Amino acid sequence: MTTQASAPPSTKTQALRSYDVADFPALTGLEEEWRFTPLKRLRGLVGGAQAATATVRHEYGDLPEGVTVGRIGADDPRVGSVLTPVDRVSALGYGGAGDALLVEVARDAVVGAPVTLRVVGDGAEGLAFGHTFVDVGRFAEVTLVLEHVGSATLADNVEVSVAEGAKLILVTVADWAADAVQAQHLKVKLGRDAKVTHIQVSLGGDLVRQYTSVEYTGRGGEAELYGVYFADGGQHLEHRQLVDHNVPDCRSYVGYRGALQGDDAHTVWVGDVLIRAEATGTDTYEINRNLLLSDGARADSVPNLEIETGEIAGAGHASATGRFDDEQLFYLMARGIPEGEARRLVVRGFFAELINKIPVEELRERLGDAIEARLAKAGA
Repeated sequence: MTTQASAPPSTKTQALRSYDVADFPALTGLEEEWRFTPLKRLRGLVGGAQAATATVRHEYGDLPEGVTVGRIGADDPRVGSVLTPVDRVSALGYGGAGDALLVEVARDAVVGAPVTLRVVGDGAEGLAFGHTFVDVGRFAEVTLVLEHVGSATLADNVEVSVAEGAKLILVTVADWAADAVQAQHLKVKLGRDAKVTHIQVSLGGDLVRQYTSVEYTGRGGEAELYGVYFADGGQHLEHRQLVDHNVPDCRSYVGYRGALQGDDAHTVWVGDVLIRAEATGTDTYEINRNLLLSDGARADSVPNLEIETGEIAGAGHASATGRFDDEQLFYLMARGIPEGEARRLVVRGFFAELINKIPVEELRERLGDAIEARLAKAGA
């Protein structure tokens, strides 16, 4: 399948989509979608169609009732039913993955315990490709944690189907080793009155580029997308979203927060919300906040809102990037709190609202400790 406008796309609806990497032109770095990304650091992921020379493995414990994990072939009709690649790297991952990991939640299942799945890389040499399909049945409720650890050079796609009336809390964690590279496309398709809450956490890796998109298939769909990221010296963490409001009476909220410290720490956030002409009654808002903790760090933040109808409930966006608030620091130190501890309190408070949305206590504590360890390492 290939869709392409005869002229350069002027809206997100006209962008090229294809399963074939050959349909996408070679990247130069001048493209709007790639101008912030250091292409050389993506290694071979920007090349043409290539075979995998490395793999990643999946680990998970006992599964609760109503949840199954297995593998399905590329010929399974579900593969590609949610996601069509929108860029060269996503198409490369789609073609190179072969089969897909299937996480299936049975219809009407209310899963009380979180389900944790770990994607583990054993080395950054060679290219690895991955494909995951998450199928949440009608009226089911589940919390799924997808962690990425170890080392890899990975292009992967994640398809998430949330059926009518279902509720999914999806937590994705990129806690890679320092030499890892990942380019991921995660696509969510929501049924009528379905809800997804996605919390995306990015801490590790040399370069991590994550593109998240949402599509609605029935009225009453809700998508809440949250992000927490902390870039250290030399890291490139890039997050892009596209929320495509294509049916009436749906809602979305996007809220991402990032902190940066160290020379050449670089983060990118690009939030695209499209409200099509037929999507009357839409209610949407997106906001990105970045905290610069040292000189030499750079945060790029680009909110975009494209509206094709005036009959909406509400729409807005905001972005703010600033340095550490010296007044907050002074306030705490004036009450006897040492400077290093005061800085940690301010940063932890900056992230607290979003980290507290993760419904897994052990993971919340681990992420909080990881953030404080970074601050201590920098002498904060």
